[in-house]
Amino acid sequence: MKKLIAQFMKFGVVGAIAFVIDYGLLALLTEAFGVNYLVSATISFTASVVFNYVASMRYVFTHKEDMSRRREFVIFVVLSVIGLGINNACMWAGVELLGVHYLITKIAATFIVMIWNFVTRKIFLDAGE
Repeated sequence: MKKLIAQFMKFGVVGAIAFVIDYGLLALLTEAFGVNYLVSATISFTASVVFNYVASMRYVFTHKEDMSRRREFVIFVVLSVIGLGINNACMWAGVELLGVHYLITKIAATFIVMIWNFVTRKIFLDAGE
């Protein structure tokens, strides 16, 4: 259990940095350049996924020896695309249905996607050593 908690803490640090990238780019694109919040959310989420892959697979999860890096990356991307769908659905629902500001909605969406990411990456990508 201690090992799982330590792993989740590392995941949290990587996730916090990825969140700063995601949130900062979302606000910058939307506020400074007038890009629609859903387009900005997609771009910022994608940028944070690239960082997240490199950091997560280096510092958080143990590489499965019987899985090629290419397959690992494809699985990571597929899980991330599903996470992007969850993110954008939350963003749309929060802003359009509930009338919550997009930057506040993003915080809730990030929490939901974080749970998705940890659980699915743990199941599909972690060797569990």
